[in-house]
Amino acid sequence: MNLRAYWRFVVVLWQFFPLLVAYTRDRKRFLLFGGPRNVTSRQRRERAVKLLDSLITLGPTFIKLGQLLSTRPDILPPEYLAEFARLQDDVPAASWEDAKQVVESELGPVDERFEEFDTTPISGASLGQVYVAHVDGEQVAVKVRRPGIERLVEADLRVVRWSLPVLMRFIDEARSFSLETLADEFARTIREEMDYEREAAMLTEIRGNFADNDDVRIPSIVTSHSTGRVLTMEYVGGTKINDLDKLDERGLDRSALAENLQKAYLQMIIEDGVFHADPHPGNLAVKDDGTLIFYDFGMSGYVDPFVQERIVDFYGAVYRRDIDAILDALIEMGTLSPEADRQLMADVAELAIQDASGEDVEQYRVQQIIGQLEDTIYEFPLRLPSNLALVLRVATVVEGVCVTLDPDFDFITVATSYLGEQGYIEEGVREYIGDRGREFREASEATIRIPPKLESVLDRAERDSLHVKAELEDDRKYFDLLARRLVLGIVLGAGIVSTTVLYVAGELAVSAVFAVGTLFCALVVYRSFSKSRTISGKPQFTRQRMRQRERDREAEDAENKRIEFD
Repeated sequence: MNLRAYWRFVVVLWQFFPLLVAYTRDRKRFLLFGGPRNVTSRQRRERAVKLLDSLITLGPTFIKLGQLLSTRPDILPPEYLAEFARLQDDVPAASWEDAKQVVESELGPVDERFEEFDTTPISGASLGQVYVAHVDGEQVAVKVRRPGIERLVEADLRVVRWSLPVLMRFIDEARSFSLETLADEFARTIREEMDYEREAAMLTEIRGNFADNDDVRIPSIVTSHSTGRVLTMEYVGGTKINDLDKLDERGLDRSALAENLQKAYLQMIIEDGVFHADPHPGNLAVKDDGTLIFYDFGMSGYVDPFVQERIVDFYGAVYRRDIDAILDALIEMGTLSPEADRQLMADVAELAIQDASGEDVEQYRVQQIIGQLEDTIYEFPLRLPSNLALVLRVATVVEGVCVTLDPDFDFITVATSYLGEQGYIEEGVREYIGDRGREFREASEATIRIPPKLESVLDRAERDSLHVKAELEDDRKYFDLLARRLVLGIVLGAGIVSTTVLYVAGELAVSAVFAVGTLFCALVVYRSFSKSRTISGKPQFTRQRMRQRERDREAEDAENKRIEFD
């Protein structure tokens, strides 16, 4: 195992070496000296594509790592998140002879345990592959853990752990903490996903929660043919949820499908507290009668009651366009740092809602809201709770699937309608009225207490005994910067005068020395003014920049598609 891990460590470093050199040059242009480089959004996207290619080349473990990183805006910039979100868990299937050894080591001879067994897999993922078979006259789907994957994963997990000290040199302290905790989270997540007994338990629990819902179908487990490495389920066929032509051929209402899908996930996250966390189109299908089918519960998780309440608060705040309540919910959930500039975040949230609303004020796009907030979350690092990161990923992926089904799908209307049906909205209204009542009582009490205090202050002012102490906050040392510039300016002016006087007096050698010193001082002054540390009373994050960035991304995507077509 150690020899395998050492070799994989060398392979991983070789794959990542060009990117590590690029990141080093970002800090020092010429590796050992020079100033930092300004990295544009286009350059970050190009690097994200290269990193994505490296992850795919390195195999199943790193594909899963990329999928997990796509849920972590506290670690990666938005350009990387966008690229990693496209990462598909789809790799060539292992040979049947190797997979057969796994099946027979767990269940016994295939010919004896199954009446029929199609040895051609219907899907192949990084950790397992699925076959169709028959048990007791019923068609079943058999999910088999990929042969030898345990040794590969354990070796790669060691490589990830060994690589951390190297990566720490290229990131700041806050993100290094998030990255270190991510390694522990990743090791736990991938081991859970390889444990088919856990997947069977999660599937059974979620299936029980939808027992009375005719709009959702979840396959049952065949326990007699399931172990920790082989999972046998009822086979339920259907049309992939993103195959719009076939859905239209069957006369299915795509708007109703999108609404049912959204309500199903709202029930899982807000009501049940246990949810299917991998809702990409490959894991969602539709029966001919419009019933939704969920596959693959290897990636699933729990939501604790506190987070459930905050999610309800978030949806209600977005519906009311209450910016402060949105920020409060995000801070309480842990997705936004309390140390972030609240005014800046309020501006971002407000602009995100305005951009998402379109012509109709009631139209929102939660994916856009979360996505644009993630841009700023990256600038204020924090650690996202693992299951909450999955919830954020589920929210954006599900919204994307719903919009694919129905371009006019209104996420917030469906969410608030569901919350109203379940009684959450009314409860929120009562709480809102109660809060306003308390504020009114406090204000009334204040009107009684303030006049005597105000009279006392005015009396002191009349006696000239009132002193006011003002403290000016300067966290970014702007006044120190201004003082340095002022001193350098005085020295520069004196140097120019001295150099000129000495030169006219014929003291060429001395004037040359003063000239060099003056030139150096001029360079320092120039660099001081050319740096981005400027004093500004307004956030540097505006609606125009947000929309310009979206237009740049769309133009770049269109250009890439044109090049691929050519």
